[in-house]
Amino acid sequence: QARLVESGGGLVQAGGSLRLSCTASGGTFSLYRMGWFRQAPGKEREFVAGSSTSGLSTRYTDSVKGRFTMSRDNAENTVFLQMNDLKPEDTAVYYCAAQLPPFYRAQYDYWGQGTQVTVSS
Repeated sequence: QARLVESGGGLVQAGGSLRLSCTASGGTFSLYRMGWFRQAPGKEREFVAGSSTSGLSTRYTDSVKGRFTMSRDNAENTVFLQMNDLKPEDTAVYYCAAQLPPFYRAQYDYWGQGTQVTVSS
C-alpha cells in the first residue's frame, strides 16, 4: 500500500511559477507510472501529465504543453511538476497518482490528498 503526499501548492500571479512535489512511501516507487491530475471547482478531474517508470517518457495534456514539466527522482521516491507561465485557468487542486502494473488496466491505484494551486490575474 503506497502513500502519496503532495506539496508545493500556493497562490501565484499569472505568469508565475510553482513546483509541486509528490513523495511516495510504503511501496516500490520505481515500479509505478506516475501521473498528475487536477480538479477545478465545478469541473471533473482531468489528466495533466504522466511519467513512465523511469521518467524518460512523459506526456501532457495539450493545455499545459510547453509550460509544465514532469520529472521524477526514483532514488528519492518523488515526482515533480514544474509549472511555468501559470494562467488563471490553471487554478485547481492538483493530485498525484500512482499506477501499478500491469499497465494495460489504464487506471491509477493510489492518490494523494491534493494541493491547492491558485493563480490570480
